This record gives sequence, structure tokens and C-alpha cells, in this order.
Amino acid sequence: MTFEVAGHKVNVSSASREEFFDLFREMLGTRTGFAIATLNLDHLVKLHEDPVFRSAYNAHDIILADGNPIVWLSRLAGCPVAHMPGSDLIEPVCAIAAELGVPIAFIGSTQDVLDKATDRLTARFPALKVVARLAPPMGFDPDSPLARHVLQQAHDAGAQLCLLALGAPKQERFAIYGRTTLPDMGFISIGAGLDFLARTQIRAPRIIRMIAMEWLWRLAGSPRRLAWRYMKCAMILPRLSVLAAKSRSARR
Repeated sequence: MTFEVAGHKVNVSSASREEFFDLFREMLGTRTGFAIATLNLDHLVKLHEDPVFRSAYNAHDIILADGNPIVWLSRLAGCPVAHMPGSDLIEPVCAIAAELGVPIAFIGSTQDVLDKATDRLTARFPALKVVARLAPPMGFDPDSPLARHVLQQAHDAGAQLCLLALGAPKQERFAIYGRTTLPDMGFISIGAGLDFLARTQIRAPRIIRMIAMEWLWRLAGSPRRLAWRYMKCAMILPRLSVLAAKSRSARR
């Protein structure tokens, strides 16, 4: 599935979950560097507004569908993609890293969250090697000397895979900085996934997620922060739907 954003193409992987994790296992096992992002409507809004973010996104090796609207639009366009939110990638990714003996680093959120998430993950996957837990301060700039220092800390600790919980667009920009600087390392942007694991944020119950109403759960929990963001997402959805329908018709 391809989205046109300000004259640039954003290609969402058509791989199934099984195909993606097979590829992930291969890349990790052969120490092939990569950067993986997960696309949602908020990212599409930001991609229209932010050329630096757009450049970073275009440099990613794999883009997965995070939000249900991305999946729905792909079906409307006749190019269905799998729903793979960043939060749902953490445990299977850690399971594979543990199996292959690949050391990982967590970067982002807060130290408390990183410690609690690490405890939960290592309890579930005893072979998992979390060699670095790095929580940059508020206002962290992914292009700053501090970013270079954080990346070097992860590298010096022996990490071969970094899970980034910095939020968009910082995590995607940092991923490409790392991908360029350390081409043998892997980077995955996971958003609030570690906060959910640490239980410092409560994720919507499974039934809410199954009926694609997680956005409403989040909005109810943080209306001031999310209302305008979701409004902007809703505003671009009709145009994206028309483009998806036209794309499907063009292929017939």
C-alpha cells in the first residue's frame, strides 16, 4: 500500500505477520541493519507538515501499519496490509532476540518505565539480554550531541537492536540517525509500548481494541492532549479514502 505525502511515496509493507517476523529473524540473525516504523493517521498528518520527519520516514527499511484506519484504507485500495502496532511488536521481537542471543537496548520514556518493562520482559523471556536502558531528558533532540552520546552508549553496551520509545517524530528521526551511523544495528519505533508493559499507562482492553475503538479509549483518558490531534486525523481521512478508492479503480 502506497500513500502519497507532499509528493513523496510512503510504502507500507504488504507482508503478513508471519512473513514479517521471518524477515525480522533473518535480519537479526545476519546482523543486517534496519529501521522499522509503524504508520498511523497522526504520522500522515505530521508527514505533511514536517519535511524533516518525511525525509526520515522515507529512509526506513520497513513501514508497518499501526492504526486501523491504515488497514481499512489499504483494503479500500485493494492492497490489504496486516495490522501490526508498535506496542504489539515488543514481545515477539524480544522473544526472537532472546532465542538468537541478540542483546537489545531500550531508549526513551523514563528510567522507571524502562526498569519495570525490562523486569517484566526478562521474567517472561529469561534469555533476553537488555544491555542498555537509556531515558533521555525531556526536550531530547534526535539531531543533537546528546543523541550521539545516547547512541554510543547503546553501542558500547553491546546492543545490536534498539527499541525506541521516544514518540513521533523523534523516534523515527533517531532511528535513521542510528541506521546511518551504525549500519549493522537494528532500530524499531514502538511508541508507548513500554509504558503499557510497565503499567504506567493503561492500554485499552482487548475487546476495545478488537472493535477498533482504542482511539476513543485514549481520547477519554487524555482529551486535552489528543482532541486536536484526532480532529486533524479525521480531517484527512475523507481525502485518503477517495484516493484509495481511485487507486483500486485504476488497477481494474
